[in-house]
Amino acid sequence: MNPLIELKDVTYHAHNKTILAIPEFEIHKGEILGIMGPNGAGKSTLLKVLACLENVTSGKILYNGQVIPEGKDAPLDLRRKFSIALQQALLLDGTVFHNVAIGLTLRGIPKNIIKEKVAHWLDLFGISHLAKKNVFYLSGGEAQRVNLARAMIVEPEILFLDEPFAALDFPTKIRLMEDFKQIIEGAKTTTVFVSHDLMEIHYLTHRLDIIVNGEVKQSGPTPRVLEQPNASTSSFLNEWKKFYPLAK
Repeated sequence: MNPLIELKDVTYHAHNKTILAIPEFEIHKGEILGIMGPNGAGKSTLLKVLACLENVTSGKILYNGQVIPEGKDAPLDLRRKFSIALQQALLLDGTVFHNVAIGLTLRGIPKNIIKEKVAHWLDLFGISHLAKKNVFYLSGGEAQRVNLARAMIVEPEILFLDEPFAALDFPTKIRLMEDFKQIIEGAKTTTVFVSHDLMEIHYLTHRLDIIVNGEVKQSGPTPRVLEQPNASTSSFLNEWKKFYPLAK
């Protein structure tokens, strides 16, 4: 099966430093790919490159086998196939309904269809009762549910997540992760998930790439990578397991 997205001989330089050096990288349709690594390894930069939010220094990015223009120059119709949700839910001033609807509104979708779709996604994320509430008054968990519903309502071909659960307390995180896993697997949305939390990675992802110093040092099915780290990743993973014993 051909990859949905490929990187070939990609490098990314900033401030006279090589941030990424990736000869090959693939994302396949329907998979949930986890990306982990030490602080400063290049995880978020890789996510931005994949989402066409950053231009690479060299190399090619392919979508369905076709080379796409660099980062910010990618066509609008391609970029609309992607959604991204970050650690902080950067919501617009207004109601929950308005925030979840914004992607459809910008696409010129008729109001009656927007109303139906918003109701559907609010229900899936368990926040229908918050539709008329101003986002200023939401809890952290509620805000992140709105953030994820907003990303999912446009039915992206690829969803990019940069530590969306990191700022949540443990009980809130667990409840949202359980709901999100059911939603994402039901929708069969191809997902790239950056996280520093082994528990999140172990629970949510099918495949895992470990990045160290801008290079992919190990890639494979998530359970195998976590249980059998190689010489380049064992130090990082074993140290992380001290903080996240649930992943053992």
